[in-house]
Amino acid sequence: MVHSVNDNNPLSGVTVLVVEDDLFLAMALEDTLVGMGAVVLDVCHTLDQAMAWADADDFEVAVLDFSLGPNSVTPLARRLARRSVPFIFHTGMSRSEPSLMEWRDFQIVEKPASPHTLAAAIKSVLASGPVRRQSQR
Repeated sequence: MVHSVNDNNPLSGVTVLVVEDDLFLAMALEDTLVGMGAVVLDVCHTLDQAMAWADADDFEVAVLDFSLGPNSVTPLARRLARRSVPFIFHTGMSRSEPSLMEWRDFQIVEKPASPHTLAAAIKSVLASGPVRRQSQR
């Protein structure tokens, strides 16, 4: 899908699935994405809610918090990666965290991230698919 992109709306028309268990952070992330022109399809707060979207073709990119309460988002990330659906991790964890080792070649954006950093990470995975060999902060 081709989107018109400008400085005010760098994610103009991009459909995004947000997976974030913290209600306040989820609302702030949704506001940030919408403010950059994205269309937030849904905000999932649990792994079960997110897994319901695992095979959907309704979104172009997912923004995943790595830890969802006692669960990890890994089952969803693995499903999305198998389907070549672009995603980024938006997490409070450091890239060096052992539980993130499986994902070291994927885009990991550490919280808190600026809107510019989020937009750059999303645009990057949309341009090249889900695998990225860089960390954004």
